[in-house]
Amino acid sequence: MSLILGIDLGTTNSLAAYMTPAGPVVVRDASGNALVPSVVAFGEGGVTVGAAARAHAVENPLATIYSVKRLMGKGLADVGGDLKYLAYPVVAGRGGMACVKVAGREITPQELSAAVLREVKARSEAAIGAEIRQAVITVPAYFDDSQRQATRDAGRIAGLEVRRIVNEPTAAALAYGLGRKGDSTIAVYDLGGGTFDISILRISGGVFQVLATDGDTHLGGDDLDMELIELIASEIRDRLGRDMAFPPATRQAMRNFAEAAKIRLSSQDQARIEIDLGAAGRLERTITREEFEARAAKWVDHTIEHCRSALAGAGLTADRIDQVVMVGGCTRIPLVSRRVGEFFARVPYTAINPDEVVAMGAAVQAGILAGVQRDTLLLDVIPLSLGIETLGGAMGKLIMRNSTVPCQASETFTTYAAGQTSVDIHVLQGERELARDCRSLGRFQLRGIPPMPAGAPRISVTFLIDANGILNVSARELRSGREAGVQITPAHGLTSGEVDAMVKESYTHAIADLTEHRLIDLRNEAGRILAAIDKAVAEVGAVMSPAQRAAMDEAVGDLKAKMEGGDPDALYAAMKAANEAAMPLTQMQMDQVLQKTVMGRKIDEV
Repeated sequence: MSLILGIDLGTTNSLAAYMTPAGPVVVRDASGNALVPSVVAFGEGGVTVGAAARAHAVENPLATIYSVKRLMGKGLADVGGDLKYLAYPVVAGRGGMACVKVAGREITPQELSAAVLREVKARSEAAIGAEIRQAVITVPAYFDDSQRQATRDAGRIAGLEVRRIVNEPTAAALAYGLGRKGDSTIAVYDLGGGTFDISILRISGGVFQVLATDGDTHLGGDDLDMELIELIASEIRDRLGRDMAFPPATRQAMRNFAEAAKIRLSSQDQARIEIDLGAAGRLERTITREEFEARAAKWVDHTIEHCRSALAGAGLTADRIDQVVMVGGCTRIPLVSRRVGEFFARVPYTAINPDEVVAMGAAVQAGILAGVQRDTLLLDVIPLSLGIETLGGAMGKLIMRNSTVPCQASETFTTYAAGQTSVDIHVLQGERELARDCRSLGRFQLRGIPPMPAGAPRISVTFLIDANGILNVSARELRSGREAGVQITPAHGLTSGEVDAMVKESYTHAIADLTEHRLIDLRNEAGRILAAIDKAVAEVGAVMSPAQRAAMDEAVGDLKAKMEGGDPDALYAAMKAANEAAMPLTQMQMDQVLQKTVMGRKIDEV
């Protein structure tokens, strides 16, 4: 059986897991870290992803991209409220799609997410020892069709066949319910870095049925960070006595301060920040948990409103919920767990790591598809109603929200003009009654209708929602039997041709990309070697002979020079030479440790 990877593609962090007969296993690096920061940086040395990219965000603010999940499948107008908090420039790409501009190039959110997915894929292949070509990727339950299509495209660009798109809270429920006996109704409360979801599920005999889902794709930890950023910014403005626009590096630094303070306030009563204001001195401020909670309360209250709506959609009351499963890093915030506990009148379940549970659930779904997990069935729902624009600008709903997927519905309509050979169809998603208040998924024309009198054609348009919650549309003129398959490209998405071109480009540049990746890894390792040599010189450098010291200094100088170059093989050779030249220092350090260990002890004691 081919291995299918389960991937949690997050706003703040991403990670992966895979299914074994014993259960899901989270992928970790050599240091035991599971999380890959969802950060992509562009620089002279190429593209870096993860912790290395995040570490240099302040000094490289215009080319360090974070929270890209909030841009997926959206137009520039949709993300206007976020722009003042982003250190990097966001512009309108083709069709108004929100794109990031780096070094004069417009980069789509799909390409940026693909870079994160490639890093997760590479780490997983190194840990598992096998090539990975297929994946299950999770998305917020309230992602619409455009956002789901964008996620699938990102997977393809990263070289992955996306076997299934799974809602994040549903994945968490799979991990939670694996191996549990008896029937239960659970609520999965998922508050992550950029999105919020609440899903109500019934688990019975290995069947996971989603009863209702609700949420907001623009509500998460980023918004809590912004509250602290506003607090810091307002005090800086007060200190300087004027309103001011903060440069990118300052906005990035303030974001780092805010995120760190939020994390500390989850376990401490207060967090202290210190910011150098240059000629204006320093801003030293202690933020209390009470102060933070006062600012965060409105966002947490919004999540409770969505919980109330999800229960209504499921036809249940809070007392009918057997367990509340907490998912996402923000559920560690005391205010969040307290308000959720009060609403559902029970202590939330937190035994599973909230950062890892979604990836574990994705691995369970991957195991189902691969045949590893055979006694589990997942019945998910679509988050928003789907329909078409009807005469007069109304929204004609064909498939209602919370319908179990896969599902389909058909609508028969006709022409309004004699001899009409094509029909314009506007596909919409949303709950409002007017088309202008719903999200446009795309427009297309059904062509080739035989000329007939007005009202004579009978055109059946079928909406099919697959197991990923992605829409497919087909049309058939019933009188003539003419059929047409129509692929809807979301208004802010990529065409199939554009995705294919990006996939081809990734193959074309694969060797160069791998070389850049290897260079980055080698440079990091070389930096560690140089630091170790400096430390050893400080401790025992005096023991080296002049010839040994000269040889080592030459090797170190060569290594530093090779770190600036672009040849990974030459860099590796220089690293090896520097290690060999520093061997006398290493030996002396080992001798000192041994002397300290055996000093004053008898032979039979050592």
